[in-house]
Amino acid sequence: MSGADRDAGGLKGRRIAVVLFNLGGPDDQPSVKPFLFNLFNDPAIIGLPGFARMPLARLISSRREAAAQANYRLMGGGSPLLPETQRQAQALEAVLNDRLSDDEVRVFIAMRYWHPLTEETAADVAVYGPDEVVLLPLYPQYSTTTTQSSLKAWNAVYAGSGVSRAVCCYPDAPGWIEAQADGVCEKLDAAGDAPVRVLFSAHGIPEKLVTSKGDPYQEQVETTVAAVVAAVEARRGPIDHAICYQSRVGPMKWLGPSTPEAIEAAGCDGLGVVVVPTAFVSEHIETLVELDIEYAELAHEKGASPYLRAPAVGVRPAFIAALADAAQQALGHTGVEPQGAGCKAGWKSCPRQGASCQGSNAA
Repeated sequence: MSGADRDAGGLKGRRIAVVLFNLGGPDDQPSVKPFLFNLFNDPAIIGLPGFARMPLARLISSRREAAAQANYRLMGGGSPLLPETQRQAQALEAVLNDRLSDDEVRVFIAMRYWHPLTEETAADVAVYGPDEVVLLPLYPQYSTTTTQSSLKAWNAVYAGSGVSRAVCCYPDAPGWIEAQADGVCEKLDAAGDAPVRVLFSAHGIPEKLVTSKGDPYQEQVETTVAAVVAAVEARRGPIDHAICYQSRVGPMKWLGPSTPEAIEAAGCDGLGVVVVPTAFVSEHIETLVELDIEYAELAHEKGASPYLRAPAVGVRPAFIAALADAAQQALGHTGVEPQGAGCKAGWKSCPRQGASCQGSNAA
């Protein structure tokens, strides 16, 4: 039923669909290999023509299946990302329906590499018949490997009703920053008098994406960290901190320093660490296995003690409020816009092609 049909029937308000983008994760052990194939078959991840990319994706997913299954077994067999995202969707839907009481808001989840896949969610949204569609990534910092890939996938398959617009990024949204600062302060309290360095660990990307393709991700990670540090220091005074990047794969040069290098450096300096997943909003394999198990063991070996890890923001009210703010602001525009200032420089891969940026192309 269209908005006009509902008005004719005496119903009021808009029907609003908010679509949360995330990467997804395998539900169980048999899902691991097809999930990996979907991941490596994405041209944003492996930039080869399809005829070359598909067999390579099959090869990589086959070779990595056993090791990945072992890691997912440490979390019960599959990824907790979908149930975590469902809780975020439910919390956001409740806030938005409270704020927009004259409208009807429904929050959907579109995963890039596993169910509910983008095309499945696009069909569900079309059946819902929205007047307005807000595309809202659960990636605070924009990257070609995450938000751009998700937006391209959505635009290729959605054929339903509604005026669509997208939030490209929100690296310094106040509620997102507050939620991260709360987590950091909680762990600093737990450290007590022990000297620690706060390591802001973001998922890495190949350096050439920044230098050659003009990906704004690194700049936006730095924007997030600067805002969180300012919020923490306003409460506690100066903190020792550093930015690092995790999850490196393959032979290419990635953004650095790596999180293992940063942990080792802290140990050499006689410091413990508080590790903050500063580009992740939900718990999943990179936090529960890589940070909590692999890097904890490394910290023990390198003498970086205590080793503490701030939780992902999850459903902290401040973060859900930030998502609600972004969705509400998006209803006032069309196209793609940041929540907040967006990029500081004119990155080639910015979806607004420099419209929100200051200065010359940084790449």
